[in-house]
Amino acid sequence: MSSTPAAAGEVLLPAAHGVALGVAAGTLVKVTNPYGTQAIDFWVYNAADHSEFLSMDNLRSVNSVVAANRDTRLVSTRRRTLVTIVEDTSSGNHDTLLCPCNAAIYAEHGCEGYHRSCSDNHHEALGALGITVPTTPAALNLFMSVRVEPDGTITRLLPSSRPGSHILLRAEMDIVMVFSNCPQDVTTINGPDRTPRDCMLEVIPASKAAA
Repeated sequence: MSSTPAAAGEVLLPAAHGVALGVAAGTLVKVTNPYGTQAIDFWVYNAADHSEFLSMDNLRSVNSVVAANRDTRLVSTRRRTLVTIVEDTSSGNHDTLLCPCNAAIYAEHGCEGYHRSCSDNHHEALGALGITVPTTPAALNLFMSVRVEPDGTITRLLPSSRPGSHILLRAEMDIVMVFSNCPQDVTTINGPDRTPRDCMLEVIPASKAAA
């Protein structure tokens, strides 16, 4: 791997910040949403070649879907499965359409000065592992509720997962997982009170996962 695999155990995903983890093949990562309202942007990179990463357009093409669920193949730019959703106690239908929030979005909302964003969290978290990539790919938006209407428009819904819901992810090769606890506090994508909240990650080694 190009980055050291994360140690087993729990990892805090702080409100409005990001975390990147080196994850060996077979390892499970449990993502828990204590309040049920927090959206989490999720990226995956091939640990040996960062030019291969989780691809929303290929995910939609391979699976013929617009949202990801337990039976959805989470595929790369080379259409290889990087991650499998092993369990999902959330409301499902994780969004593949909306872009990671970024400085331009917050400027459009009238925010003055610097505002944390999923795009910045992505690069900051990778940087902590010594990894630099040239762009911010489209993310899989875990726990985010979005509906495509019959006329083709998109409706951003209030979060609908129960408190304590979790997603269990299994690495299908040596990868780097990146999570951004979405800093959105202008719209209601993180709930009606517009408040980002902490979530939890748990790294479960392949040996324990197989036990």
